[in-house]
Amino acid sequence: MFDQEDVKRGKPIAVIMYIIPILFFLPLVADDYKNPYGKFHANQALLILLMQVVSSILAFTFIVPLIFGIAALIFIILGIISAVNGTSTPLPIIGTINLINH
Repeated sequence: MFDQEDVKRGKPIAVIMYIIPILFFLPLVADDYKNPYGKFHANQALLILLMQVVSSILAFTFIVPLIFGIAALIFIILGIISAVNGTSTPLPIIGTINLINH
């Protein structure tokens, strides 16, 4: 689906974006990472970040942040696995939402 050169250049930043989702914007501004593969994983990282923000807003309850936190951790692990393998597997449930066009 993606050019192998794009995958090779985008892998390191994709993994970093999953670990620190606030860095989702890097493939949008950094010339070295501006490619469809980087943008795909930037979109996935942005979705995780938004899920964490919603969890923080709903922090007045106990169960919602716990569920969102566990889901975010699972999504981060799945995203890292996808990035390391050079694939573009969407995250479960939220992965089909496109906020960043790639």
